[in-house]
Amino acid sequence: MNRSTPLILATALFMENMDSTVIATSLAAIAADIGTDPISLKLALTAYLVALAIFIPISSWMADRFGARRVFRIAMLVFMIGSICCAFSGSLAQFVGARFIQGMGGAMMGPVARLVLVRATPRHQLVDAMAWLTIPALIGPIVGPPFGGFLTTYFSWHWIFIINVPIGILGIVLVGFALPNEHRNKPRNIDGPGFVLAGLAFALFAFGCSVVSLPALPPIYGVISAIAGMVLGVFYTRHALRTEFPLLDLRLLRVRTFRIAIVAGTFFRLGQGATPFLFPLMLQLTFGFSPFQSGMVTFVGAIGALVAKFAANWMFAHWGFKYPLVWSTAISAAGIYAMGLYTPETPIPLILALLTFIGFWQSTFWTGSNAFTFADIEDKDAGQANVISQVWGQLMFAMGVAVGGGTLELVHRMRGGGELALIDFHIAFYVVGTVGLLATVLFLSLPKNAGHQLLKNPRPH
Repeated sequence: MNRSTPLILATALFMENMDSTVIATSLAAIAADIGTDPISLKLALTAYLVALAIFIPISSWMADRFGARRVFRIAMLVFMIGSICCAFSGSLAQFVGARFIQGMGGAMMGPVARLVLVRATPRHQLVDAMAWLTIPALIGPIVGPPFGGFLTTYFSWHWIFIINVPIGILGIVLVGFALPNEHRNKPRNIDGPGFVLAGLAFALFAFGCSVVSLPALPPIYGVISAIAGMVLGVFYTRHALRTEFPLLDLRLLRVRTFRIAIVAGTFFRLGQGATPFLFPLMLQLTFGFSPFQSGMVTFVGAIGALVAKFAANWMFAHWGFKYPLVWSTAISAAGIYAMGLYTPETPIPLILALLTFIGFWQSTFWTGSNAFTFADIEDKDAGQANVISQVWGQLMFAMGVAVGGGTLELVHRMRGGGELALIDFHIAFYVVGTVGLLATVLFLSLPKNAGHQLLKNPRPH
């Protein structure tokens, strides 16, 4: 495996991951500046993920039709434009729109990078390749929270988006030199009706789940939107099963390992998707932390994640996929429960140690799950498997933000309103932690040798 390829592809993931962690530490400051409340800003987080869910399905077709390098560079440019729009937003609506533009770029950057790597890497080297792809990307979460908190506290939150411009320019230049511009597969006809049905279903469902608890909108808007999204999802499923080349080929779910990876990953993402929204808010609104102080706490999880990338290959080769996936999901869920026990009196070194430990196991899950998804998938179906896992994963992250924010708002209202209290956050963490724990149950059903073909020298079980 040529390690320069995943490292250069990871430039985009670095920019995307740094941006998502930076914004989490600055939500309170952004909300105050544009005249809204922090809970309403979860709509901006969801808008980004909705854009991913809408446009990821055509990423594989775009790469085959126009070339991976060209699509990748244009995607980075679109992400930069969205970042500039975020920096100049003056209202919630403008900020939500700008985040949607960012999501359009992100929808092509991550999936195309992952698809290029899957197609160019022998299966027994895929775990190692995925680890190298995500190592530079993990620098973003390490640098992002303290750097973004510093900019927000001592300068202005606008700079956390402007910083994407020089990073994006560097990425475009590097990709132009290193990424092959090959048409790996002949592009098939794009499924236009499927794109419309799936895009509307994803957008309405994620939007509905988010606005149910928004103070600015009546809850009935969210309920109607979510139901409409589910109905369109049923129509898309019927369409996909009758179409020779659907946008998302749901027939791949007949592959057991792929199905378990998708369903278990659903519950894991629902839990993990809520924590970047809830935890920094809890630190700032109930612990009294500044954005900079909050960022200095939350970034340590990425240090544990970075360490895991160097241990993941050995761990999966030594134990196979089943047990590390079980351990990583169970420990990650326990980490969410632990957040429901933190108080302003909890020693900061203890919080930092736990976040580092949990970050290690979260990263172990991502590395193993990203490779395990392709365990029994044929090469000709790799593009479809990549698209399905990516779009569904992003939709579940959006749903996770909605579940976390919705639970927080529901508990807050049941207490009679007023200021958000620590108990509101604690109950929200208990709920999303329980959801995340369901992934552990599903991975326990795997056979011991599941995914053994992905390992270079698997140990006998």
